[in-house]
Amino acid sequence: MGGSGGGRGRGKRRLGGMVEINVTPLIDVMLVLLVIFMVTAPMLQTGVHVDLPKVKSAPMPAEDDKLLVIVTKDSHVYLGKDDITNDVEAKLRSNARLGDDKELMVQADEGVPYGVVLRVMAAARAAGVEKLGMVTDPLVVK
Repeated sequence: MGGSGGGRGRGKRRLGGMVEINVTPLIDVMLVLLVIFMVTAPMLQTGVHVDLPKVKSAPMPAEDDKLLVIVTKDSHVYLGKDDITNDVEAKLRSNARLGDDKELMVQADEGVPYGVVLRVMAAARAAGVEKLGMVTDPLVVK
């Protein structure tokens, strides 16, 4: 009675079809994340806010690789995100990129006293800057 044929088919059973993962929910989640990142990416721009003076001039070609010093309305001086107000000349002199390029752009708020901007420009010259430019917000000339 307990022959070898009686135990057949019992125990492990194999399913006949292939098992597949449903990827539709994964694609939905990815698309939602993509939309969220696309909406929030412009809001992630960080930097120092400056109201540039508006002047009648033709726009200059944008050169993103220039080193930029920012002077805010409250007379703080920034090199990138670093506040260098207390020691402008020494910080500019120790900047390796400025030592190579010898070129600097100054972006000053239009409410900054003229003397503060001149002191920054004088510190830049003393630090070895040979080309010094001012960033403005050009009015469209028609």
